[in-house]
Amino acid sequence: MIGAGHNGLVCACYLARAGRRVLVLERRGLVGGAAVTEEFVPGFRNSSASYTVSLLDRTVRDELHLEAHGLRILERPVQNFLPLADGDSFTAGPDGAATLAETARFSRRDAERLPQFQRMQERAVALLRNLLHRTPPTDLRRIRDLFEVLRFGKDFRALPLGTQRELHEFFTRSAGELLDHWFESDGLKAVLGFDSVVGSYASPYTPGSGYVLLHHAFGETHGKPGVWGHAVGGMGAITQAMAAEARRLGVQIECDAPVRRIITEQGRATGVELEDGRRVQSRVIAANVGPKPLFLQLVDADALPADFRAHIERWRVGSATFRMNVALAALPRFTARRTRSDEAHLGAGIILAPSLAYMDRAYASARLDGMSQEPIVEMLIPSTLDDSLAPRGMHVASLFCQHFDYTLARPGAAHSNWDDAALRSRAIERIFDTIERHAPGFRASLLGHSALTPFDLERRFGLAGGDIFHGALGLDQLWAARPALGYGDYRTPVHNLFLCGSGAHPGGGVTGIPGRNAARAILGAL
Repeated sequence: MIGAGHNGLVCACYLARAGRRVLVLERRGLVGGAAVTEEFVPGFRNSSASYTVSLLDRTVRDELHLEAHGLRILERPVQNFLPLADGDSFTAGPDGAATLAETARFSRRDAERLPQFQRMQERAVALLRNLLHRTPPTDLRRIRDLFEVLRFGKDFRALPLGTQRELHEFFTRSAGELLDHWFESDGLKAVLGFDSVVGSYASPYTPGSGYVLLHHAFGETHGKPGVWGHAVGGMGAITQAMAAEARRLGVQIECDAPVRRIITEQGRATGVELEDGRRVQSRVIAANVGPKPLFLQLVDADALPADFRAHIERWRVGSATFRMNVALAALPRFTARRTRSDEAHLGAGIILAPSLAYMDRAYASARLDGMSQEPIVEMLIPSTLDDSLAPRGMHVASLFCQHFDYTLARPGAAHSNWDDAALRSRAIERIFDTIERHAPGFRASLLGHSALTPFDLERRFGLAGGDIFHGALGLDQLWAARPALGYGDYRTPVHNLFLCGSGAHPGGGVTGIPGRNAARAILGAL
């Protein structure tokens, strides 16, 4: 197994459960990939990259006994808090009734239509959820693949014609168009539309962004669909629990063991060569890395069909994500009016992007200048729920920010520009300016911070182009086409080499599903 990220650990566990001997090789000094918890300022710890939980699959959690290994997930007391341009705010949650009441404050029409929209969205999610644990078809000459296509067609045709149209719209239209049709209030549309740009270098009005919105609706917390939560101890608690189960099953995990290349002989993977010169032979290689680093760096070019390699060269990456953690002497004080008098909103996903038009401008600005003049910022303050992350009376906050171009869109720019201290500082100041506008005094409470540019995300976590999903979630890169038509079943053109990370179906997010599905494919091949 190349890479001890969460999907690699999940895949390793299922292989070991089936009696296979598994060695996991991790280039960093700790397991977890992008789902890790690290100290970023003395005394302050937080999730380094991935920062919130909902998409983690319940089947994976149960079958790998993650709770028995200490994993605890807490629900957000409020799902989302969004300051508005006029000084008011929109608060979603903690339950459906509260969200409906909040929606009615701004538009009775929207409150009447919201349950209907949610039912439509759930019908779409239900159909897609049925595909999550199924291997996509790759060759219709095989009975299994033909059956899978027929099965999906049967499921789709069983839906009412109106539902079929709704699904078609979600897949082909933009989230902005859909939301503008359904609703009139900026706050509701912004809360719903934010999910369409998370990890996606796009406007909410980009065609296909409707699917990105759906992708983030798969999740649940404690059996409650669409509810987001916090892993006590940060996202590293998830991967530490996975690693504990892996070791219990006999998996050998070796850190500080970067792989230089995959050894191939006559079209077959036979082992790996490490950076220190060691060679490890194995019957099967499973790669928990993205398609670009796997096929363009670890596999020799002559071991791949030329057309496949050309396709991977065109594989779209780059989520334009800038990720920060900040240590705070005090909680931020938002000037936006709230309908609740308590501070539950500080445990929410705080979305600093008051409208779809704001998000659209943020994208346009990044396309012109390389980074948004006024970026989209989601702030989470997990220390309001989890006092293990910061000293008493102090706090940590996660800042997930869009849009910051990996290559910078200026003529002649290259990714190395992110090593320019002035450029990094400009990006950080724009993020802090955005927060300061909504929470005056935020800067004064800062005790320290960490900042990961898109280029840092690539260097530290191996995310090509800084893409948090290993590849854009576009229709051309989903299901049987992830990572390429003919290879959507976790196999690759190199025999005995499998892909088990987020670059495989069903895509990115801390789900564990690609790892589980890949293990099934590997065991079937063996």
